[in-house]
Amino acid sequence: MRPMFKVFNDPIHGHIEIPALLVRIIDTPEFQRLRNIKQLGGTYMVFPGASHNRFEHSLGVAYLAGELVRTLQEQQPELDIDKRDILCVQIAGLCHDLGHGPFSHLYDGLFMDLLKEQGHHTTGWQHEDASIDMLEHLVKKNCLQGVFLLSGLSDFQDALDFIGSLIKGVPIKKGEKDFLYQIVANKDSGVDVDKWDYFARDSYYLGIGTSFDHHRLLKFVRVCSNQHICFREKEAGNLYNMFYTRHLLHCRAYQHPVKNIIDYMIAEAFVAANDHHIIKGSQESPGSQNHKTFKLSTAMNDMEAYAKLTDSVLDHILQSDHIDLKPAKKIIQRITCRELYDFIGQSPPLTPNAISKDELVKKIVSGVQSKLEFSSEDIVVNVVTVTYGKKSADPLKNVFFYNKKDSNKPLQLEKDMVSLLLPQTFGEQVFRLYCKKRASLEAVQKAWEDVQNELKWKSIQGSSENTPGKPEKRPSSNVKEENIPKKAKTAACNLSEKL
Repeated sequence: MRPMFKVFNDPIHGHIEIPALLVRIIDTPEFQRLRNIKQLGGTYMVFPGASHNRFEHSLGVAYLAGELVRTLQEQQPELDIDKRDILCVQIAGLCHDLGHGPFSHLYDGLFMDLLKEQGHHTTGWQHEDASIDMLEHLVKKNCLQGVFLLSGLSDFQDALDFIGSLIKGVPIKKGEKDFLYQIVANKDSGVDVDKWDYFARDSYYLGIGTSFDHHRLLKFVRVCSNQHICFREKEAGNLYNMFYTRHLLHCRAYQHPVKNIIDYMIAEAFVAANDHHIIKGSQESPGSQNHKTFKLSTAMNDMEAYAKLTDSVLDHILQSDHIDLKPAKKIIQRITCRELYDFIGQSPPLTPNAISKDELVKKIVSGVQSKLEFSSEDIVVNVVTVTYGKKSADPLKNVFFYNKKDSNKPLQLEKDMVSLLLPQTFGEQVFRLYCKKRASLEAVQKAWEDVQNELKWKSIQGSSENTPGKPEKRPSSNVKEENIPKKAKTAACNLSEKL
């Protein structure tokens, strides 16, 4: 007889119990694929500890989703939460990231944005849609319908539809246990178990401390009369810490200047390889020996093809001898050898939409073109918008609380009721400039300095001495050329030719 659950030893949550049905989902090739998709994309190339994957994050979210829904069931029997609700919520937590592509958000974000900028048609899909498609695909391919039925989900298709709605955070029918849709993906307040896990997990692997405590929130959570998940009003400070943790992780890791340019170069390599890295998908018709084929940018339209797409695509391109993949391969070789585009400088923090990206690019290009042949394709302007999660608005604006005296009445708090030391604004934007062409470096730095003066910016420079307009100094070497072995010199020349 199969056990009712399996115990996983998780570095964040300790020994966690996962129900048998979820274990059957975990043990499919489609779910195991998540072991090969980095949780933080290119961040691993800057922070050596950030090697965790979507796989362990998904287990963590499933565990926390179960903890939260069971807490509500125990404390509020009147909510009528049954075993079906608990199991479906846990499956939604487990499968909410099944639809991520290579390097996580880089695939459905930057890669698709670059394709769109170059005139390619993109559908505007979201990875949550692919998560639902992949769940249905793995259930069908691995014949798990019977396991669903044996686990108490006799309304198989209705259960799958319910799980899909929980993943998207959108109720199938408004008014029926709406609070369940706020557990995995809370579209109203942004307070959900997905964030609780990745804040704790990312902080741990990045080596960045955090003061947010999700364990306390679990002790003071309940559903009020408005069908919203609410928290005790004294937890407002803890929730501000949660959103500040998001801000901190973005500033120090997710939007790190080197990480961002590595992500950009990976996305460039994907664009260059898009038409030439072909992925075999499902059969053209039942019983057919022929299979549909897809590009990198269209694989999500066929789950058989998409299941083959992981971070390993980078190695496949790098190891390929296909002549049409040479441009993509060249970019990846530059990343591998740390020959990244040069960081010129960064603007001071600005209010969002203070100046448009296109306007800034025009100013830089016009400043350089007077000196040499130059185009907008020779620079990268990275727009970094960092918020507390709700653009520039107070992140607690849509969070509901309750008072000890009347625990069924939902309350909303103004930030001056919490603390006078909170920020006046909760969002800012900076522009970062990178140069692709080493020969144009001085001219681009001079144009950047002129733009700063025009806009009265005191920006952070990319050079080692923070001197405006001065090229970055490269580390000098005391090794004389005549002391370098001939084989090493030949290898260096060969590498230079490749790049």
